[in-house]
Amino acid sequence: MKKIILVIVILVGITSFVQSQIEPTIEQMKFYTPEWQGERDAGGRPIVPAELLERLLNLSIEEAWGVLRSEGYHNQFEGGWVMIHPEKPFVGRVLTVQYMPNRPDINNQIKQVGEKEGRIGASNSWPIDMLKEGDVYVADGFGKVIDGTLIGDNLGNSIYSKSKTGVVFDGGARDLEGLSKIEGFNAFTRGFDPSFITEMMMAGINVPIRIGRATVSPGDVVLAKREGVVFIPAHLVEKVVITGEFIALRDKFGHEMLRKGVYTPGQIDTRWTEEIKNAFLKWLDENPGEIPMSREELDEYMKNRTW
Repeated sequence: MKKIILVIVILVGITSFVQSQIEPTIEQMKFYTPEWQGERDAGGRPIVPAELLERLLNLSIEEAWGVLRSEGYHNQFEGGWVMIHPEKPFVGRVLTVQYMPNRPDINNQIKQVGEKEGRIGASNSWPIDMLKEGDVYVADGFGKVIDGTLIGDNLGNSIYSKSKTGVVFDGGARDLEGLSKIEGFNAFTRGFDPSFITEMMMAGINVPIRIGRATVSPGDVVLAKREGVVFIPAHLVEKVVITGEFIALRDKFGHEMLRKGVYTPGQIDTRWTEEIKNAFLKWLDENPGEIPMSREELDEYMKNRTW
């Protein structure tokens, strides 16, 4: 009896290991995102509310980055991208994909598992089949552009039809002309090249990956703007949004006061006096249309803020 139990345990362990080569289990996903307490999808990936995503899009990279730094997250930004539309920012929930240089024995195993799971086509299309509205396909393509083009315009159309956002690839893409015609779609890549993807293998979906100098976890929220991309852990998105909105309000008031000559740069760019704080509170009362969050959220935030 003990031998039977041991064999079952070993088989379960092997099955879990093989499955994890493509996607983590729900337990593993929770391990990667331990501080998220909200909704998760069927695979365990955090689902940050759409309302927060919409508000986040109005923040600057610097505002989001500053909050993350203050929370001890120093490796969440990456720049140096080639973009289809630099003027079109986007935001979304991250679906991560890890690619590696091809190794036939491992790649064959991954393909076999994919076939058993009913996955269709080449492995670089598997993540696309999983996308939902509000997702962003983020791939570690180890910086490969020539023969590292993860999508062309066919896959680009499929991606946008499912996600309504774009992609972030530490790798290449092809068919720039065709991709640029997909209204609403954007791509942040390391470059464009007419070559096809070759000598690359898809090693994992929804696993932690590296994008340049940033560490990215499945379920993070990516804010992609002209300066670059910042990856925000799911459990910090609400704090980033509210803090960023407050900083933007504070800056708007400060800029107005500087233009009018009410205060000097030395007064605005340092810890505010009680006089300036009271003037700011009065300005908020007189300009309710400038406040992006609810007044309750704002009052609660200011109550706990050290100016």
